[in-house]
This record gives sequence, C-alpha cells and structure tokens, in this order.
Amino acid sequence: RDMIVMWHRFRFSQEGKERVIQASLVALGDNSVQTAMAKTVGLPLAIAVKLLLQEKINSRGVVIPVSKEFYEAVLAELKELGIVLQENVID
Repeated sequence: RDMIVMWHRFRFSQEGKERVIQASLVALGDNSVQTAMAKTVGLPLAIAVKLLLQEKINSRGVVIPVSKEFYEAVLAELKELGIVLQENVID
C-alpha cells in the first residue's frame, strides 16, 4: 500500500490583515493496482472528462484546471469517493 500526503499553506494579506489558509489531503492505496497515486491522478482526470461529456464544464482546449468550474466539481466528487481536501482559514 502507498500513501499520498499533501499539505499547502498560503499566507496573504487581505484588507491589511494577514491571513493563512491551510489545506491538507491524505489518500491511501488499496493494493498494488488501486494505489493512492492512481486514485489522486486518475480519478480527477476521469471526473473532469465525465463533467465535460455532461456539459457541466464549459472550458475547451488546453486549460489549467484552477478555476472553480473545475475544482469545486472535482473535489465534491472526490469527497464522495473518500478523498477529502480539508481547508482551514486562520485569522
């Protein structure tokens, strides 16, 4: 079994106040085929393709999937599959 651990920390100023957003994700592999790497790479790609075919994503061509149109839908479906991105805002 393998494990993916992701942790991001963003520090920024908003209206003169420093803020921090921390995001983390942990994914465990099930076996040598259903690895954590396969899940965290393959599932988002498959979800995005499904959303394109269902016309729930309007972007076309080569795009970086950093818009809400992509990540909100993909993260919601990943959550249903047991892969959860947890976000905390620290003021």
